[in-house]
Amino acid sequence: MATKRVEVRAPMSGIFYRQPAPDQPAYVEIGDMVEKKQVLGLLETMKVFQKIKSPANGKIVEILLESESPLKDEDLMFVIEVI
Repeated sequence: MATKRVEVRAPMSGIFYRQPAPDQPAYVEIGDMVEKKQVLGLLETMKVFQKIKSPANGKIVEILLESESPLKDEDLMFVIEVI
């Protein structure tokens, strides 16, 4: 049986942040179990922060960006193995 994976892509260009503040831990790490609508990171666009949320229940298998990385519309951010 094939494993279903879901890609989480940037909804728009901006700066990606893995944690809510520089002195706080990342929202998620590889191997973490996540629930649908759980916050995975933040995207800053024109000084406005947008929460990036999980589209499904599953396990984080890839995180493709470091904190403070610039990204473009549709850039791949996370891969989640659906459970």
